[in-house]
Amino acid sequence: MSTLLADTSGPDLSLLRAVNNLAKSSPGWLDSTVSLIGEYGILLGLAALCAVGWLQARRSPKGPTAVAAVLWAPLAAALCELANLPISSIVDRPRPFVDHPDLDVLVSGKAGTLSFVSDHSAMSMAIAIGLYLANRRLGMIAGVLALLQGFCRMFMGVHYPTDVIGGYALAAAVVLLLAPIAMAALVPLCHAAARTKLGPLLVADPPTTTGGSRGRRRRGTAPTEDPGQRSDLAA
Repeated sequence: MSTLLADTSGPDLSLLRAVNNLAKSSPGWLDSTVSLIGEYGILLGLAALCAVGWLQARRSPKGPTAVAAVLWAPLAAALCELANLPISSIVDRPRPFVDHPDLDVLVSGKAGTLSFVSDHSAMSMAIAIGLYLANRRLGMIAGVLALLQGFCRMFMGVHYPTDVIGGYALAAAVVLLLAPIAMAALVPLCHAAARTKLGPLLVADPPTTTGGSRGRRRRGTAPTEDPGQRSDLAA
């Protein structure tokens, strides 16, 4: 373990204690709620945001390209989880409560597992950054959830602040550095799938109009685009 991460005292521990002490002074129902949110709820919320992004991408004029941009977010989260396996083994940092048994640990089953980096924080931030590249409005909402995830992990007493920051850094590196490669593979794959029976998953059926020219768009006018749905990856 590096000298910096081996030092589990100082500011890292002080900030952890400041957040974890909130759990000690909170009622039991609040501790249970935060534990449920920090362990499962935020990840489920991010999955729901990805589903919303997919539904909006299907209706985008860019079709399969927009869907590919949204698809990169959960794939990047999975890659962060895989990348964390060798990192956690190399750093070999125990959970905070191993060296500091006075911490209030709100979840069980963490004994014997490693602390650096926080995989919950890494996956949450990977989805947030990935969604921001595809849909800025959803990405900002996901970013708030990712920050909340890091707070919850410290509140629960299972991660140091540097574990959370390391997870965010890992997510940013994976999403941003691998995005060009991922899109080079995902865009043609989605376009090819759109020509198969999987097409409805990638492109929404165009709306039908009735009443002759009533549903026609006037010449010289262009469809407006919601700035919140603008995709940097799909550009």
